[in-house]
Parts: sequence; C-alpha cells; structure tokens
Amino acid sequence: MKSIWAHVLVKNEERYVWYAVTSVIDFVDKVLLWDTGSTDKTPRIIKEIQKRYPGKIDFKEFGEVTPQGYTDLRQKMLEETTSDWFMILDGDEVWWEESIKEVVRRIQEKGDRMESVVVRMVLPIGDIYHYQEEEAGMYKIDGRVGHLTIRFINRSIPGLYTAKPHGQHGYYDENNILIQGRTPAKRMFVDRSYMHLTHLIRSSGLMEDRKVPKRDIKYKYELGRPFPKDFYFPEVFFRPKPEIVASSWGRMSAKFFSRALIETPLRKIKRRIYKRRIGY
Repeated sequence: MKSIWAHVLVKNEERYVWYAVTSVIDFVDKVLLWDTGSTDKTPRIIKEIQKRYPGKIDFKEFGEVTPQGYTDLRQKMLEETTSDWFMILDGDEVWWEESIKEVVRRIQEKGDRMESVVVRMVLPIGDIYHYQEEEAGMYKIDGRVGHLTIRFINRSIPGLYTAKPHGQHGYYDENNILIQGRTPAKRMFVDRSYMHLTHLIRSSGLMEDRKVPKRDIKYKYELGRPFPKDFYFPEVFFRPKPEIVASSWGRMSAKFFSRALIETPLRKIKRRIYKRRIGY
C-alpha cells in the first residue's frame, strides 16, 4: 500500500479549515497542518480537529511569514515527509468523498509508474449556491484548459523541491522543470473534483472580541451560475461539527449583488482578452 500525507499550510481559514481537513483525513495517513500567523479562530479549530484525530495531525504554529517564508515552509514540509505520495490541500478546499476515494484508488493501482494527479475544481462565487463557469479557468495542463490543478505528487521524482514566493511557487525536479512540465504520460487526469472556496470570505476577521485586519481574502465581486437544485454538496458540510465552526450556508448580500452585477461583465471581457493574448 502506498502511503499518502497531506500538506496543509494555512492562515486565517476559520470558515472552511474544519471542512477541508475532515473531508480527506480518513483517506490519508497523516496531515501536516501548519499555521502561519492566523489571528482568527483557525488555531482553535485545528486543535478541535486534533482532539478527534490525535494520531494523524502534526500541528505547528510559525507566526507571520513573508511570501518567501511561505515557500520555505512548503520545502520544510516536503523534507519532513516520508510517505510515497503527498497531497496539497489548502484550508479552503473541500473534497467529495467519492472524489478523494477515486484518486486514492488510482494512486494505489498506478502510483508506481505515475508522478502526479490532475483534478478539477468547482469554485463557488458570491456564495456557496453559485459557481464560476469552467470557461473562467486559466490553468493549462497538457493542452487542457480550465479549473485544473495538480493536487497529488509522487515523492520519488528525482530532486523534488519547491521554489518561488507565495503566489508563484511551484514544485520542480532536479533539472528545475515544473512538475506539470514533466512527461505527460506519467500524469493522471482523474475526472473528479473538489470544492475550492477561495473566492468566498474565509475568515470573520475577529479573534475573541478584538477586531483584526481582514487579510488574505481573495474576495471577488462576480456573479456565478446557480447550482442545479439537485446539486449535491460535499458530505462533510452535513456532518456534526463543533460550535466554533461556522455554518457555510449564508447567501450573498444585496450590496454584493449590486456591485457584482456591474463588475461581472467587465471581468468576463478581461478574461477573454487575456486568453486570446496568451493563445488559450
């Protein structure tokens, strides 16, 4: 059996970190869950996860880090990992059970001759009831374009390391080639997805009764498409949770809708121009 560890580097992810980690924890062998200076309830929520899964969570707090410090910690995670494969999981990425099961199954079957796994993302926008269309996806891997990402990497890739500051960083081999630039035949495209909540507010900006800056929030004023009425959200959203963990079922405000109504057409035009310019 091939072992899999999850790498989770977080900061101010109190809204979704519980759902993200508990959506995968039963399917990986260990979770490196490291915090980089959260000022909200994120560390307290992580400790709640630790209580429920005492043998699986490696929790460390490092305080505020620079963009390069973020990458240094990613490298440190890599150096401390002894598993066959590792999973990259952000604090706002929530998996469907069938999705994580299918990826793990494929790794167990073909992981000896494969190097990475590409999956799709479903991106809610505005609120959890609406999503950004696939055409908005800007990632290109092996000629495919959309909401794509590499989320599992074989640790046996020669000279594997991570480099470049947060926002640009990636994983490279001994020849300084990005993992997505290595042999396509050794990359698995798994037609499964997870819910990436990066465009929603991920932190209340509060710690106890003291206000702190609302940082690290990629809030985007954009109107998405409504999910179908029979759309099934990740199972973890329906499971029992501690009181400290917020509900995810809020709807966008009228103020958000009004501003997004103006900004959405402009964003779509900008994306089309950008895609033409880079040849997508």
